[in-house]
Amino acid sequence: MDDHTDHARKPRADAVRNRERVLEAAKAVFNAGGPEASLEAVAKRAGVGIGTLYRHFPTREDLFEAVYRREVEQLSELAEQLKYAKDPVDALRRWLRSNVEFVATKKGMSAALALTFQSSSELAAFSMDRLTKAIGSLLDRAVAAGQMRGDISPEDLLRALVGMCYMHDQPGWQSSVLRMLDVFVDGLRMQPSAKTKARAAGSLPSRAKKAGRKSNRKR
Repeated sequence: MDDHTDHARKPRADAVRNRERVLEAAKAVFNAGGPEASLEAVAKRAGVGIGTLYRHFPTREDLFEAVYRREVEQLSELAEQLKYAKDPVDALRRWLRSNVEFVATKKGMSAALALTFQSSSELAAFSMDRLTKAIGSLLDRAVAAGQMRGDISPEDLLRALVGMCYMHDQPGWQSSVLRMLDVFVDGLRMQPSAKTKARAAGSLPSRAKKAGRKSNRKR
């Protein structure tokens, strides 16, 4: 590789790093100060000039959307990592809990994101596609392992999750939702049927009676 090629690639790498810094800074600034927090504050936290910020994100809405997309992608990546966890039900539980944290960090951006979703069907489709595939991969693994019911869809799980997080602006909502999630996931575990339970409960006495009869015959 010659010096010219190496030099040509460095600006692109710098641009990627700058963009990531801006997104990370925007997440922190917007979460703390709400959607009206200044873009100058974002640039300062990221350690870049305001011109650099605007080159990557010409409008405030562009920045909101980019922050949201980045975190949706991170949730998708987390699902890929959890696919290799030993316990598939625990993996699904951990992914759902990460979504609650994701919602919790969006308090300052919720109004702006709602407007963005209304004006961008593409963003809504992107979000639904990524999250459905992510949760579906974890759900399929738990069902295949015989540990979770197979009559629930990824869309059902997402609807339940959104419903639980609906009151995200109320004090103490996060701890309440996490408790509800545990109850919900445990309720989806495969349970032995009543007949199986009864058979298991009656098997020991039956075996004891048979053993007693054999003992009497020997006498």
